[in-house]
Amino acid sequence: MDKIRALTVFRRVVELGSFVAAADDLNLSKAAVSRNINELESYLGCPLINRTTRHLHITDNGQLYYQQVCNVLDALKNADQSVIESSHTLKGKLKISAPMSLGIVEINPIICAFMQEHPELTIELVMSDEYMDLIEQGVDVAIRGGGELGNSSLRSRKLFDIRRVLCAAPAYIAKAPAFDSPDDIVNHALLSYSLSSTARRWTFKRDNEVRTIDLPPSTYMVNSGLALTQTACAGHGIALLPDFFVEKAIASGELVELLPEWQMDKHALYVVYPYHKEQSQKVRALIDFVVKHFEERR
Repeated sequence: MDKIRALTVFRRVVELGSFVAAADDLNLSKAAVSRNINELESYLGCPLINRTTRHLHITDNGQLYYQQVCNVLDALKNADQSVIESSHTLKGKLKISAPMSLGIVEINPIICAFMQEHPELTIELVMSDEYMDLIEQGVDVAIRGGGELGNSSLRSRKLFDIRRVLCAAPAYIAKAPAFDSPDDIVNHALLSYSLSSTARRWTFKRDNEVRTIDLPPSTYMVNSGLALTQTACAGHGIALLPDFFVEKAIASGELVELLPEWQMDKHALYVVYPYHKEQSQKVRALIDFVVKHFEERR
């Protein structure tokens, strides 16, 4: 039995919940996956995974063994990386995840600059606004909004707070009802980011005054911040957008900030990574590079 191979197979079966998925992930046959698990269970003298025709169930011993196996395999990988990355030249591959619109506007230019400094690295940037499981998808570093990590195997560093701007095009303002207070929002056409955690309710703050407004149905919803910005610039309604999407449009007069005396809730942006990647020089280098960029941007 190839012990390292068997442990790797066992780990991926547990993480993916399927012999077939593990076989595809590891480029093995299903028979090879089954053989590795059987040999491992025979060696240990106890079942790790109970199989039925439709389901897998990890035994109590299997759960305990899985945690230890992850620690061992991660330690081995980090040991390899410490030698591979011992020179000043960073090599290997980095898989990075970022939201689509933010990725295009902010993150991809940072990655391009990082690649200039480390030309021997191979980068895969996955841009999507949908939730991605970093462990399951093999992501080294993710840029994402705040909130509970929900996974003890992840770590995070805060980048900055995103100021959100309530804005509309002059053409819309000219034909729309007056908008003098947060309560007036119900009389307007709303353009919404469909994946927002605050798509149905906005909170306005002015000094010590806080107003939370339940929003009417949106005229337009889209899962892209850039598309939402374009729609606002076209004069179709009011949108709540990150300041870095609308800075130029507001400066040029293409968009106008509404109720500037009221502040909208800020959303924090974080760099997130699996804890076992902390010892990787290339991961640390990327995180430090991204953090430095946003510190200089403030």
